[in-house]
Formats: sequence, C-alpha cells, structure tokens
Amino acid sequence: MDLLRMFVAGATAGATSEIVGVHRNTATSFFMRLRRLMAGKLPSYELSGEVEADESYFGGTRKGKRGRGAFGKVAVFGLLKRGGKVFTAIVPNARTETLLPIIEEKATPDSIVYTDSFKSYNALDVSDFHHRRINHSELFADRGNHINGIENFWNQTKRHLRKFNGINKVSFHWFLKECEWRFNGGNHQSLYKQLKQWYLKEKH
Repeated sequence: MDLLRMFVAGATAGATSEIVGVHRNTATSFFMRLRRLMAGKLPSYELSGEVEADESYFGGTRKGKRGRGAFGKVAVFGLLKRGGKVFTAIVPNARTETLLPIIEEKATPDSIVYTDSFKSYNALDVSDFHHRRINHSELFADRGNHINGIENFWNQTKRHLRKFNGINKVSFHWFLKECEWRFNGGNHQSLYKQLKQWYLKEKH
C-alpha cells in the first residue's frame, strides 16, 4: 500500500520511485490506474442552494485574457455548491449552448447561480435559476456576491497539476477528476480510506 499512500499524499511518480524503491514507470502506471479507478467511482449528485459557476483554462503555450481564446489550452467548466461539492467537465468551448445544459443538468431548479460577467451566462437571466452576476472590476462588492469558492478550486487544481510539468490532453481528464476527488473527499486520511476500499474491491 506504499504506492497508494504516496499517491494520496500528492507525490509525483518520480519522487515515489525514489522513496518506495520501484521503477518510475511502475509508479506512473499505478497512479494512472488509480486515477481511472476514481473517475469511474465518483458519485453523481445534484448541486442546490448557492452554486458558483466558472470556466478555466489549462495548459497551452500562450496566455489570453483569463485564458479565453489562448492557443492550445484545455477549457474546463466547473460548478461548486457553497460549502459542498465541486463538479468539473472538459468542454469544447465556453459558449452558452455548451455551458447552460451542464448547469441545467447538475444544478437544481431555483438554485442561486453566481457567475462572472462573461456573456455566455446571459441566458441564466431568463432561466429557472436565480442569477447573480459578479463584476470583478468593482472594488467593493456585496460580501456574498462572489465566486471565490470555484476560483479557489481552480487555484488548488493548477497548483497540484503544475508539479507534473505538463500533462498531455489525452490524460488530462483523469488528472482533472483526481483534483475533483481530492477537493470533495476531505482530508488525507479520508481519501486514503476511500481509495484503498475502491482499490481492494477492484482487485477482487
């Protein structure tokens, strides 16, 4: 279970190979197996109450305004229930016709949905949701009118993924779901207990 413990601790395959004494490729393969396992085990749930919505962009070689339109980047959409869980999805673009169906699927009707002022969220104004729009250019905003929760998740995710020095697009989904699992799963002890249970069940 040493490899599993190192994974939960957030170690890279390289560091794990040195500490545990296995080949780097062995650690890399095992870690990807764990990511695929957890992605298949993540529960489906609805978000309700106060929900924050935002897109973010990962990778790429050239920065754009908040990543929008930057070359080579992977677009990701996220929803976060305040005080609760986060849901993420890789999306082809940040258009209304892409983002709105995800919100309608994951958030319960009558939820309060907080977004920034990006035009793709305009459709929420005439939806079954209560739309609260945040203007980041305003210095003094209503204390509750923010999307700090989902932005904090993006920051945590990028900080975790940065240690891998680039992730190819084919594998990115599994790394993203790993970050979702880490955020939703609680402390390291809880994560280890859950992942160990999934792993042992899969082995048998």
